[in-house]
Amino acid sequence: MQHGKYRFIVGFLALPVIIYAIFVISPFVQAFQISMTDWSGLVGTAKFVGLDNFHKLWDSDDFWNALRHNVYMLIAVPIVTLGLGLFFAFMLNVGGKRRKNEVITGVTGSKFYRFVFFFPQVISITIVAVIWFNIYNPDPDDGMLNSLLGGLGLDSLQNAWLGEKNLALLCIMAVMIWSHVGFYVVLFSAAMASIPRDIYEAALLDGANRFHTFFRITLPLLWDTVQTGWVYMGIIALDAFALVQIMSVNMGGPDGATDVMPLRLYLTAFRDSQFGYASAMGVAMLIVTMTFAVLTMRFARRERIEF
Repeated sequence: MQHGKYRFIVGFLALPVIIYAIFVISPFVQAFQISMTDWSGLVGTAKFVGLDNFHKLWDSDDFWNALRHNVYMLIAVPIVTLGLGLFFAFMLNVGGKRRKNEVITGVTGSKFYRFVFFFPQVISITIVAVIWFNIYNPDPDDGMLNSLLGGLGLDSLQNAWLGEKNLALLCIMAVMIWSHVGFYVVLFSAAMASIPRDIYEAALLDGANRFHTFFRITLPLLWDTVQTGWVYMGIIALDAFALVQIMSVNMGGPDGATDVMPLRLYLTAFRDSQFGYASAMGVAMLIVTMTFAVLTMRFARRERIEF
């Protein structure tokens, strides 16, 4: 009977595991194999070079510059995105004024605000990048941002934006936050809807204000969701390929100010025809991403709070 049970489980899982191994595990193994060669991507044969590509990567200033920018994004983008998502979700669900027969309620028009926040999620990231590229256009007549500042009499604040070395990466990070915060507003709103209203009502009767209810009730009960969102948003920050490729000056400019690891990999492979070296970058990206995910899940772990 026991053997029949295990045969059923193995038979049920065998096909999905095989498909997963072929289409997910196999490409990682192939990438590592290619990273040990000098394959150009255009010739059928490749010479085995061992760890030379990784040594070259270690000594590459361009790669460390791109990695540094990804680390900046990894720190700033998840914190701001999740912070705004939590704040807006809290206000839309439990942050409104008390109404008749309703102790806990969201702000007026919360359903409409949910739609507004989520709207960027239905737009392709390519379209988002093109829209914001034109918004940041430095021409006062064609660029919406500079035109708006000029119309408000704030000509001194007009800038080249994506053409300014100190501002370009910040501008792209702002777009990343804008395009993803709506998803977390909806995600956290759904999680907050599962929290019993009795808990909030009891806290309010004890004299708790919005600050206390957020940090003492909402955040602890949503911590598992926040932790998952942090990993997901961190992976997005470590990617950022489409936005940087479309929005940056000359792909990663000005002067490498917006270069990121995925873009560096793309240029190395398809512009410089160094697929072996690019695969080494891919392996390095995998290591960085997995390290981030493991550390986040390890150090952000807390005892589960039941309600």
